[in-house]
Amino acid sequence: METVAATDDAAEFAEWAGPARGAMTRLARRLAPAADPDDVVQDSLARAWQKRGQFDPARGTPTTWLLAIVADQARAARRSRIRRLRVVDDAAELPDPPASDRGVDLDLERAIGRLAERQQLAVHLHYFLGLGVDETAAVMGCAPGTVKSTLFDARTRLRALLGDSDD
Repeated sequence: METVAATDDAAEFAEWAGPARGAMTRLARRLAPAADPDDVVQDSLARAWQKRGQFDPARGTPTTWLLAIVADQARAARRSRIRRLRVVDDAAELPDPPASDRGVDLDLERAIGRLAERQQLAVHLHYFLGLGVDETAAVMGCAPGTVKSTLFDARTRLRALLGDSDD
């Protein structure tokens, strides 16, 4: 099924979206680790069902379209969690780690969490989900050159956060 715009059949939609489910769950786990990934995927599929008429195969594959929706829903889940945390505690964000935790002792997951949101998304899509630059660009809604630049900046920042120097 090339497009789901013309159908209202839920079974057809499920079959169309099915191949992307694994990647959707992996991305939800990476982008919103404090949220239930099944909830993020379910919310994403509900959103995709509502917006199925907007899918344009000329702009990307069903998987890239669905992953873009997961990225938006994961962002919403993180924001919702932060709002709930603000009610419990006035701190809007987690504090920076102590100086003793910076550098070599900082693990990769924590370092990735300190990247800009756009860099995190590019890293998760390209390195953890294995999407190519063009597919990553389709999910992020930008040009492939922007993805390359974002990944370069992310790698540079990760090297600094992890204390890796070429000196």
